[in-house]
Order: sequence, then C-alpha cells, then structure tokens
Amino acid sequence: MKVLGITGWSGSGKTTLLSGLIPALVKRGHRVSTIKHAHHAFDVDTPGKDSYEHRKAGATEVLVSSAKRWALMHEHRGAPEPGLEDLIAQMSPVDLLIVEGFKRDSHEKIEVFRRAVGKSLLAREDPRIVGIASDGPVPEVDRPLLDLNDIEAIADFVVAHCGLAQAPRKEG
Repeated sequence: MKVLGITGWSGSGKTTLLSGLIPALVKRGHRVSTIKHAHHAFDVDTPGKDSYEHRKAGATEVLVSSAKRWALMHEHRGAPEPGLEDLIAQMSPVDLLIVEGFKRDSHEKIEVFRRAVGKSLLAREDPRIVGIASDGPVPEVDRPLLDLNDIEAIADFVVAHCGLAQAPRKEG
C-alpha cells in the first residue's frame, strides 16, 4: 500500500484539494483511503445514541454496523495518542492511503501552499515534501510545482510518483 501525505498550514486548502483529488484517482481505477489528523477533541457519535452511551459507560471500542457501512470508535482511555504507523496498521489495504495532517511525520508529502495564508513554506525545512501544490509562483524551491487548480495534473503526479499501475479509467 502506497502512503502519501497532503500537508500544509490551516486554511491552505488541503481538504478542498482532497475533495477533488480522491474522485480523480478513483476514476482512474485506484482504491483510495484517507487518514485525517484532528488537532482538537472531536466526536463522530451523537449523545443519546446507543453507541455513544456504550462509550460513555466505559467501553474501549464500539463498532457500529449497518448494511451500508461500519465504523469503529476507539477511546484512548488515558493511553497516549497512537503514532501514524500504528494508525496505518489499522487500515485495510488499498492502492493509495492519503494522510492529511501529520506534517512532522516521516512519510512523503505534497504541500498545499497559498501565499495569502501568510505562513512559511514547509518544504524549505522538510525534504520529505515531494511536490508543492500552489495557487501561484513559489520562488526558490527545488521540488515540482503543481497548479493547485489543476486536479487532473496533480492526480497524474500522484500516480507517477507513487508508481501506481495505470488502471482503466472508470466512467462517470
């Protein structure tokens, strides 16, 4: 399973890029999954639902299943937050696992950069950034520069960089 990160400062457009990139890769016939890091407490459950009540009662894991999907919620219960490698090990194999966030980890990444955000370019300090997707010029950078608004070109770069086999494109 290939792993590639999408990184950048808050507000740079990482999620917007992924919202276009994932369907472009799926259309090319690739199976794609994602891991997203949240910097704050979050909950995917609703108070009052049975699964929420199970967790509130002290369950470490609660798995909810239906005909369309299943979700596993795991409470740390005081244990440290798992590292990216531990989280990757929990994922089912796919062609490409895209990691959003985890900017300090050692996997290869594409940086989403917008000068308007007012933050420094991460690629200057991180040699694991293999390309920069930007909405404008980025001077003094020795990595491929990708047009943030050209999703198809970014998808082509990802396929080539990750060595994904050319799968037949899906219609639709």
